[in-house]
Amino acid sequence: MKRIILPTIGSAGDVYPVIGLAQGLRARGHAVTVIANGHFAGLVRRMGLEFIPLGTAAQYRQAIADPLLWHPTKGFAFIGRNFLIPATRILYTALQQFDPQGVVVVAPALAFGARLAQEKLGMPLISAHLQPTMLRSVQRPPVLGVAAIPNWWPLWLRRLWFRFIDWAIIDPVVLPELNAFRAELGLPPTRRLFDGWIHSPDKVLGLFPEWYAPPPPDWPPNTTLTGFLHFEPEGERPFPLAVRHFLDSGDPPILFTPGSAMQHGAAFFRAALEACQVLGRRGLFVSAHAEHIPDSLPETICYAPYLPFSRALPEVAALVFHGGVGTMAQGLAAGAPMLVMPMSHDQPDNAARLKALGVGEYLSPRQFRGTAVAEKLHHLLTAPDVAANGRRYAALVNFEQALADTCAIIAV
Repeated sequence: MKRIILPTIGSAGDVYPVIGLAQGLRARGHAVTVIANGHFAGLVRRMGLEFIPLGTAAQYRQAIADPLLWHPTKGFAFIGRNFLIPATRILYTALQQFDPQGVVVVAPALAFGARLAQEKLGMPLISAHLQPTMLRSVQRPPVLGVAAIPNWWPLWLRRLWFRFIDWAIIDPVVLPELNAFRAELGLPPTRRLFDGWIHSPDKVLGLFPEWYAPPPPDWPPNTTLTGFLHFEPEGERPFPLAVRHFLDSGDPPILFTPGSAMQHGAAFFRAALEACQVLGRRGLFVSAHAEHIPDSLPETICYAPYLPFSRALPEVAALVFHGGVGTMAQGLAAGAPMLVMPMSHDQPDNAARLKALGVGEYLSPRQFRGTAVAEKLHHLLTAPDVAANGRRYAALVNFEQALADTCAIIAV
């Protein structure tokens, strides 16, 4: 059996599903190596998995502290300079130590070093995408940045728009250093990475279900969808007693969380508190950053620094969050109505898909004010079709089957 190498780039929402996949593969008898930022070294090793660092924990903390990470138009440039470019050489060098005949690499689109190892070293590669936004389509375009491509745009105009995004945003950030490294490796220059190069010609996995993102005809023909993956380290920790008492002492609250990597959530929680007061509803605020929580919370609001969502979400009235795919998948599994404040990256597309499914709404960060949040939540909490749609899709989420299907495809 070949060793399976799982590189990943990003925050907890990107790393946790990879850890869950690694555990599933190891349980099936495979040797597994996880490659991620050093911030996650302790967690990965506690899970009994082999770990190779991809950058330092200090670099990770510095990057997520910068508000540019969440900028709707400048976010990619920030990620490119702080994560993607530095990680490319490190990842390629790490993969060089393995015999291409004895491994399979399963990597996300942004792990450029894995794609280079496939080209230069002949290393088997499966591209695995947590989000549909990584799979470009002119027939069903994902929502990128601050606006969706209008439905009435002809295909030629949509192609032109993607060319403009490549020319103006992606290529200037990534290509100079990437092509310089390719030249060192004796590889020809490339361009328009997201137009196809980021996907392995061998195999592509979409780690989400077909009902969430129906595959358009212009996705790579070697694409297979398996379903959402799930891993929750908080599940190993005791359920907070204060939250347990709070849940048992009144009506189901509305859960608010801006995401694990969000270090600028004070305005989010101020709006959350106001929305709860307008609605006369209880609220459950979850954040590792206590300094973001308003002072002197009323008895109707409970704060927790962490929470195992798999156990808490079935007991809440609604979920208000940033639109990260991991939290979203757990919200779908719980059948919870969801209000999203999408900031950047895949979040706007996830928000639009939840709205299309009839289980969610969204507000931009500029719109995310107490009264507007209360208005959206009132609709989500009172519309019969939202509750019915939530039950429908909850019945379709099957983390165990998705893991089994994903492992089976990788092991072929």
